[in-house]
Amino acid sequence: MPKISRTVWTLGLVSMFMDISSEIVHALLPLFLTVTLGTSVALVGVIDGIAEATASISKMFSGYLSDRIGRRKPMILLGYGLGALSKPLFALAAGPMPVLGARFIDRIGKGLRGAPRDALVADVTPLEIRGRAYGLRQALDTVGAFAGPLAAIGLMAIFSDNMRAVFWVAVFPGLIAVLLVIFGIEGRRSELPNVKVHVPLRIGDLRNLDRGFWAVVGIGVMFTMARFSEAFLILKANNDGLPLALAPLVLVVMNLVYSLGAYPAGALADNGGTQRPLLCGLACLVVADIFLASRLGLVGTFAGIALWGGHMALTQGLLAQLVAERAPEALRGSAFGIFNLATGITMLAASVLAGVLWDYAGPSATFIAGGGFAGIAALLILFRRMASRK
Repeated sequence: MPKISRTVWTLGLVSMFMDISSEIVHALLPLFLTVTLGTSVALVGVIDGIAEATASISKMFSGYLSDRIGRRKPMILLGYGLGALSKPLFALAAGPMPVLGARFIDRIGKGLRGAPRDALVADVTPLEIRGRAYGLRQALDTVGAFAGPLAAIGLMAIFSDNMRAVFWVAVFPGLIAVLLVIFGIEGRRSELPNVKVHVPLRIGDLRNLDRGFWAVVGIGVMFTMARFSEAFLILKANNDGLPLALAPLVLVVMNLVYSLGAYPAGALADNGGTQRPLLCGLACLVVADIFLASRLGLVGTFAGIALWGGHMALTQGLLAQLVAERAPEALRGSAFGIFNLATGITMLAASVLAGVLWDYAGPSATFIAGGGFAGIAALLILFRRMASRK
């Protein structure tokens, strides 16, 4: 069996350090907004949804540009550079709008790097180990996603719950990620000829994406409606009595499970296809929503959070694998851009809906709705399987 390339390992380490930087901030941001700045939960959902939609719109452009110019690294570097640049802005924010501005810059950076990075993984990885490659990159990324909140807990103790001081420390791992991109990734010049860049995608390009790809987009959209922002997990745990200083523990638990499960899920998909792990992931999400909607205290809430991480491990890398499989090589970056655009806009709708339900009907309504959308996503996967057999 071929080995996973150095480029994939390096991309995983870059993701890990940027996630440490980002999650130090994101683990505290919902409470920074609601406790320190006095914003409503609905506004938290709006800010998070706008930020994720921004990232996805950026992916549309960056994936297409990386296809057209035949290089992935410039967009990846610009994206991680903007992510690092945004971190001081959180520490300086005096109200919700500056936080939105910082999130906007951060998510533009995420969008610019996301599609070219995912396309580069496919570029340098043979088909027979692609699930493992995406699983490995996702696992390393998620190591950062639970190391960051752990660091946030320690830093909150050191700085006596001063969230602004913690945000300043988040700058440094972001800078390490940028240096790794500069010195550790060569990038891959595509064999495609250099042609004039058209932004956005031309209609003629879209005709090269078949029904199988658009089915994957539809499934991804419904997955996103079911899996709204993790900010609501933090708010739920705090609502159930988790102290402010320990709020990052929510993301530690979720991402620890996510990290441990991502690579095995990729290997499972390589050996037996993606359908079974995707359905298992949706089952995890439904059970997670049941725990989170119930009034079982912190024990039940953290059981739901762990299952949410299991859902992420079983689905997120595999959705990327499906996009890579269903897109022509010449349009791979663009395909990731379209997929992320669709799911990002959906994330805005899902997070706004979750916030409104929380404010007007309570936390239970938010998670019950998520479980309902997960059930619809499962039906779409089964329908896609039946259609493929005809």
